[in-house]
Amino acid sequence: MNFFKRLFKIGEAEANSAIDKMEDPIKMTEQGIRDMKTDLEKSLEALAQVKALAIRAKNDTEEFAAKAEDYQQKAMLILKKAQSGDIDTTEADRLAKEALIKKEESMQHVTRSKGESERFDKSVDQLEKNVQEIKQNISKWENELKTLKARVKVSKATKNLNKQMAEIDSSSTVSMLERMREKVSQEEALAEAYGDIANASKSIDEEIDEAIDITEANAEDDLAKLKEQLGLKDKDA
Repeated sequence: MNFFKRLFKIGEAEANSAIDKMEDPIKMTEQGIRDMKTDLEKSLEALAQVKALAIRAKNDTEEFAAKAEDYQQKAMLILKKAQSGDIDTTEADRLAKEALIKKEESMQHVTRSKGESERFDKSVDQLEKNVQEIKQNISKWENELKTLKARVKVSKATKNLNKQMAEIDSSSTVSMLERMREKVSQEEALAEAYGDIANASKSIDEEIDEAIDITEANAEDDLAKLKEQLGLKDKDA
């Protein structure tokens, strides 16, 4: 069937074009499934028609067989009436002969319709196999389509991630980090230099005051003066 060839083309398309454009095999698969569903509808319609013909042929076979039996019984009844004198022998023979001719015609119809019935039954079997096969293929390719769509999502996500990773220039990043490290080191050295300059600019008085605690010395003097005004003497004096 044509749709089988189409499915093989879908497989080829997936193998050859999936890397560049995953949308194409997806669209082709979806179209293939739609085509198979159309073929399924046609096959089901043909199956129904052939089944109807098979049923008709079977009914005809039974009907003609019943007619043949009826003509057989009529011929026998006519001959019995002739034997009993109820009907003229010559007339009885003529009528019985006509009944047997009708019987033979009916038997021919039985043979013909029986042959047609057998052929239709074979066609029905073949069509049922085709319908089942199409249903299985539809189910198979619908599952394949789900898998393919999932693969598209994964491949796109992976591609985008890899693209982002590929666009990162590791050498420039390292250079930038080196420049940042150098700048930090320079800032730290500059801060230390300013500290040295600040220390170097102190006056001799600041250095002397820094060497001794002026605040504590002044407090000692103030305390001695206060005791002297109050007439207090140190116990150690």
